[in-house]
Amino acid sequence: MDKYVIRMAGAVDSARRLAAGWIVAWGTAALLGVTGLATLGSAARAAEPLPWQMGLQPPASPTMASIESFHTLLLWVITIITIFVLGLLVYVMVKFNEKANPTPSQTTHNTMVEVLWTVIPIVILVAIAVPSFKLLYFTDKTTNAEMTLKITGHQWYWSYEYPDQGDIKFDSNMLSDKELKPGQRRLLEVDNRIVLPIGTNIRLLMTSADVIHAWRINAFGVMKDAVPGRLGETWVRIDREGVYYGQCSELCGVNHAFMPIAVEAVSKEKFAAWVVDAKKKFASAPDAAGGGAPQLAQKKAD
Repeated sequence: MDKYVIRMAGAVDSARRLAAGWIVAWGTAALLGVTGLATLGSAARAAEPLPWQMGLQPPASPTMASIESFHTLLLWVITIITIFVLGLLVYVMVKFNEKANPTPSQTTHNTMVEVLWTVIPIVILVAIAVPSFKLLYFTDKTTNAEMTLKITGHQWYWSYEYPDQGDIKFDSNMLSDKELKPGQRRLLEVDNRIVLPIGTNIRLLMTSADVIHAWRINAFGVMKDAVPGRLGETWVRIDREGVYYGQCSELCGVNHAFMPIAVEAVSKEKFAAWVVDAKKKFASAPDAAGGGAPQLAQKKAD
């Protein structure tokens, strides 16, 4: 019995320390959250990564809005579970410590408790799975695509094709530090931005010419692997005009960090005017859609 009491006391002490650690961690997180929100304010509401940013980028598509809503749901579920477990730990420490309960119970089984801790997690998982699968199917593809953008990953740049706009093709390389203009984002700006119309269902087709890449723009809620020999599909509908940045999110070699993505979302009228200019601009570009490797090598050498 003495050994059993000693073990119980040790368990209670461990639970007390664990609870204290959780309280400190949650208090610190809350303090940092309040401080971060107070200092960032409205500056955090930009469709690009920012220093010390907290939370997700503002959604710029229905897909990202759905992802953010699902993220908020999961955050509430996790918070409630954590507070519940913390409450149990505090209750155990207060109710069953050595002083308050010198003679520990010999109970080894409780049918009701065992049923509850089996059924409740199942209910929680089902409640999470339903919106999760709905979101998964929603992001998969669109049945009413109004235009198509084909994306090809290379080591280490992107090629883009507009098959519905006269087969426009061009490469997109990261700008070096020497090429940056005032206000442009280092490691995110490119020589040729993608231009897309807002309020349009756009089919995105992705593949790779060498290794696996991943085309990702957080504000759109889009991340899709570009796999050699396969053609992946997803879609996006951009809600508002602006410039949106992303990066390759699959380790693809030594210059993986230098494959940015820049999308300029414009009105449909401006996009139609861009198409006219792009047909002239890229028709005379000898390195369009697949010939950007020497250009990138020269930039890296500079």
